[in-house]
Parts: sequence; structure tokens; C-alpha cells
Amino acid sequence: MTRTFLHRLARVNPTAAFAGTLAVLLLGLFLPGIVGALLLGVLAVGLAGLTMTTWPVQTPVTRLVRVVLLTILLVAAVSKTL
Repeated sequence: MTRTFLHRLARVNPTAAFAGTLAVLLLGLFLPGIVGALLLGVLAVGLAGLTMTTWPVQTPVTRLVRVVLLTILLVAAVSKTL
């Protein structure tokens, strides 16, 4: 099942994936309270899953960038709930 999901994910148009991710990020940042935090949390879970899946083939710099971005996203999600 995971392999089929990854094959389907590899066929996604990169522009559409970027636009969808940007839309969810902006909605999460601009929607108030728990709703925005939930959207940012969903985005963080997706990024964490992508990072874990591709970790073995990433360069150390790419790993660092992903971990930093994931941390910033989680901080933003937690701060929205406060």
C-alpha cells in the first residue's frame, strides 16, 4: 500500500503540489486559533512523513533544511493554539 501511494505521489504535478501546499500554509497562518493550528499540524505531519520516507537519499544539507522547516512549522502550529 505504501509503495502504491508513493508511486501515485511521484506522478503529482509539481506545480499543483506547490500551489496546494502554499494554499494550506497560508490558510493555516491566516485562519484564527485552533483551525489554523490544525491546518499547520496537518502540513507538519505531511512534511515529517515525506522527510522520513526520503531521509536515506537526502544530502546532509537537505536534511538540515527539512528539519529546520519542520521545527518552524511546529512552532507556528503550537503558537496558534496559545
